[in-house]
Amino acid sequence: MRTSAESSRLQRGFSLLEVMVAFAILALSLGVLMQIFSRSMNATALSSDYSRAAAVAEARLNAVGVDIPLVEGVYSGEPEDGIDWVVNIEAFPPPIWAADNPVLQAYLVRAVASWPGTGAGHGRRVELQTLRLGEIN
Repeated sequence: MRTSAESSRLQRGFSLLEVMVAFAILALSLGVLMQIFSRSMNATALSSDYSRAAAVAEARLNAVGVDIPLVEGVYSGEPEDGIDWVVNIEAFPPPIWAADNPVLQAYLVRAVASWPGTGAGHGRRVELQTLRLGEIN
C-alpha cells in the first residue's frame, strides 16, 4: 500500500504560477507570429504593386515607335490600373568614332511608372530605360 506522502507526490499537478508562465510564453509567441504574418502580407502586396508597375513601364517601352513616336519629348497618358506613366525620349550622343558620319540616331528612352504609396505619403515608382535606334532627322 501507498502512504499519503507517496500518493500526494504521484497526484501532483501544475501550480498556478507554472500555468501563468506557460500562458505568458504562448502569448508572446503568438504576438511574434502575428507580426511575421503581417509583414509577410505587406511584402506580398508591395511585390504585387511593383510587378504591375514594371509591366506598365515595359508596355510603354514597347509602345515607343508604335503608339508613341520615336522623337524627342515627354509623353504620358491615362493611368493604367491606378498606375501613372511617363515616357521621356531624348537623343543619345553617338560614340566619338561614329560621330563623323552617323547612319542612325540613338535615343535614350525612359519609362517611369508611379503609384501612390501608403504611409507617410511617399509615392513609389519603377523606372526602366533602354536605347532605341531611329532615323536621323
